Amino acid sequence: MRPSRVPEVPAGRLRRAMVAVGLLAALGAAAGITVPAAHGAQTTADEPQYLLTAISLAEDHDLDIADELAAGRWRAFHAAPLPEQTRPLASGRRLSPHDPLLPLLLAVPVALGGWVGAKLAMAGLAGLLAALLLWTAVRRFGVPPGVAALAAGVFALSPPLAVYGSQLYPELPAALAVLAAVAAITARPSGRATLAAGAAIAALPWLAVKYVPVAAALTLVATWRLQRLGGRRRALALVAGLAAAGVAFLLLHRWWYGGWTPYATGDHFVGGEFAAVGSDPDYLGRSRRLLGLVVDRGFGLAAWQPAWLLAVPALAALARRRPPGWAALAGPLLVGWLVATFVALTMHGWWFPGRQVVVVLPLAAVAVAWWAGPEGSGPEGGPVGPGGRRRLALAATGVLGAGAFLWLVADGLGGRIAWAVDVFATGYPPYRAWRRLLPDYLQMRWWTWALHAAWMLALGGWAALAWRRAGQAPPSRPEHAEQAGQGRRPSISSPPTRLRQS
Repeated sequence: MRPSRVPEVPAGRLRRAMVAVGLLAALGAAAGITVPAAHGAQTTADEPQYLLTAISLAEDHDLDIADELAAGRWRAFHAAPLPEQTRPLASGRRLSPHDPLLPLLLAVPVALGGWVGAKLAMAGLAGLLAALLLWTAVRRFGVPPGVAALAAGVFALSPPLAVYGSQLYPELPAALAVLAAVAAITARPSGRATLAAGAAIAALPWLAVKYVPVAAALTLVATWRLQRLGGRRRALALVAGLAAAGVAFLLLHRWWYGGWTPYATGDHFVGGEFAAVGSDPDYLGRSRRLLGLVVDRGFGLAAWQPAWLLAVPALAALARRRPPGWAALAGPLLVGWLVATFVALTMHGWWFPGRQVVVVLPLAAVAVAWWAGPEGSGPEGGPVGPGGRRRLALAATGVLGAGAFLWLVADGLGGRIAWAVDVFATGYPPYRAWRRLLPDYLQMRWWTWALHAAWMLALGGWAALAWRRAGQAPPSRPEHAEQAGQGRRPSISSPPTRLRQS
């Protein structure tokens, strides 16, 4: 159900906006294909592994990449000698230590167009993500189409979403699955919506086992909301279906990989498959990532797109006003952030910044869209009120982030940077100036701690102010009131130091 103050949006107008934003996002992501992942290589790190498995699925219809490795099939997209990552199994098979759903999605594109075809397919998924983001903001959270299009365009054309729209990692498909699950969870209770939510949630572990906590959070929100809206049988069916999917996941992994996760076939987890989270994690030290994932000088979201800072007041206002469906945004987003903080091996590595949180970033983008629209702004959300100022802030910071992406593409074409190596060497003037205000968590000196404290106070104060102001606006109707008889549909709602733990 949409908030009563927001007029019904014509389906044709919404479709046109979705097509425009989706095409723009896909074209923007496709521009990143021209930038090498590493100097002299179009792909690097885990990308060749996904491509080799996709080739094997397309040609041999199995996950065994032993013949692809022996034939050097990676030379078409990886110039340097390939770190194989996988150890031979007893049968002689070699399986890449990564879950198989992404290679399965890429199998046909790889067969048709090689590594370029695979990256074009990823750009297409980026377009779908942007279109779904716009649709979810409008249909599920009552955001006007213009505001939703602004938010979807800003975040889809900026790092990290625009970058991962051409990188062969499971991050962007997982983000699409999470957003699809939220769109289904917040739909009118029905068998079709429950099935869609279950399928999207079940897909997450098959993209990467690290997404299991986010899948669990989505399951919890979905069952809780179904029960509150009288759908106990559907809630039980959802839990039973996902439990069966979980058992199948474990059994198939034991059969294929010889362990509970694909990490069992990795040649670099000397302490066993669960060493992927670190052999001796320093959880107190990792806690600084709570803030560092946003404001780190190189690997923070705001370093490349300052508009992500708007998620702080947006989420504070969302939690205070609790519009229908708010828990479907806040719950999985919180869990995903905690996983990136305390479970991920490192925040810094051979990848483009923000990789660990891409899976839940669309939820933050929807929250920002809601906050910038009339519902998030309260009764003064017009062009000269809080909503107008928020939309102006979103547009202004959005230009900076989109400019960063375009500049990085130009730098990549000129051979000055590569996506997974030295993006920090870019000459983009706003980034060169802005980074001086951000802490560098690879060098924990007194100045880093001073900036850390300053940013913690600033963002904490901003969140508190947004919380207070949200409380002054008329509260959104509680979710259980949606079923009142008002004729509406209910809603459920490079250097080695980069590899060290941070």
